[in-house]
Amino acid sequence: MSSAATNTECLAWGAPGDKAAKRLLLLGSGELGKEVALEAMRLGLEVIAVDAYRNAPAMQVAHRSHTVDMLDGARIRALVEAEQPALIVPEVEAIATATLVELEQEGWNVIPTARATRLTMNREGIRRLAAEDLGLTTSPYRFAENREEYRDAVAQLGLPCVVKPIMSSSGKGQSLVREEAAIDAAWDYACTAGRGKDARVIVEGFVAFDTEITLLTVRAADGTHFCPPVGHRQEDGDYRESWQPCPLHPDTLAACQHMAAAVTEALGGWGLFGVELFIAGEPSQPQTVYFSEVSPRPHDTGMVTMISQNMSEFELHVRAITGLPIGDIILLQPAASAVILAPGSSEAPQFTGMAAALQVPTSKLRLFGKPRCHRNRRMGVALALGETVTIARDRARTCASKVQVLL
Repeated sequence: MSSAATNTECLAWGAPGDKAAKRLLLLGSGELGKEVALEAMRLGLEVIAVDAYRNAPAMQVAHRSHTVDMLDGARIRALVEAEQPALIVPEVEAIATATLVELEQEGWNVIPTARATRLTMNREGIRRLAAEDLGLTTSPYRFAENREEYRDAVAQLGLPCVVKPIMSSSGKGQSLVREEAAIDAAWDYACTAGRGKDARVIVEGFVAFDTEITLLTVRAADGTHFCPPVGHRQEDGDYRESWQPCPLHPDTLAACQHMAAAVTEALGGWGLFGVELFIAGEPSQPQTVYFSEVSPRPHDTGMVTMISQNMSEFELHVRAITGLPIGDIILLQPAASAVILAPGSSEAPQFTGMAAALQVPTSKLRLFGKPRCHRNRRMGVALALGETVTIARDRARTCASKVQVLL
């Protein structure tokens, strides 16, 4: 924790529905937004959930909800003016960031800041901030907006390389290009699977890392705090399991915290940030740390904190954004999470196997309540504790494997 002074401002708010209620407008209502909503309600806030589809997970628990196109700035503005929220909390990347910037300039409180939301929605913005403005170590990279520039970038960086749209999430449009024959296909995939009409891509030189972590970083009234590092495994650019703690050499952990503090301070505001880092080398000696990405909100890999810590990442986020102190973040026991994926598409998915899953020692389930699914959509997560991370990971994977999504 940093030595920043504690905010001694007297905080007060009324009950939900009262004119003195503290209203939180949640822009994005998936599984992470649902947990934010629950934690906000535990502190007596009035929660309004918004998403692009009806009956999204957070809508199922919020005081009320709205279904709008999240990229429609006029609709977002109209909602803000109608609901008069004390806190505007973006929980997705596909959002009308220009409108958020305007609202913030008019005095509305966008979490953590509108600038942070805008920069992190676009891989070019956050990469230039980290590498060029802050001087953090990253993989080598080039940007390209047409096929010719793209092929030049690949030639400069060499194979293998990673190709991503500058605007996408959950691995959409991302390719690891290992051979010449795959270069054009990676460009086509990035252009068609990216978010929005911008065909611009980032080409990254391949970094031979040994593990990737999320360093959950909290900026709050009583300073900057770090959770123990969360290790995670990804497939197709999306997380499949995570565990806490991830062992790092003390010098490596210090380097990670330095990077996380630098980038979150540059983004500004209060709240929890998920800082993704690549780690090269064995934990028995100092390792090389590369900055990858940052999310200015709770992170999917951080769902493990729902069982591993005295305060989950969601509680930490809500405490921070409401001006409350964080205090000590305590790891209770090694823990792990493993996702539950849909095998295909359905307009009315059902679940089975929960009883068998919960026979796994120390296990817990979180089924998100998503009303529809498609192949590999994350529908739930299994959580488990263990005397060691290895035991916890085995238990979480076993628990998740017992739950079946019926189409």
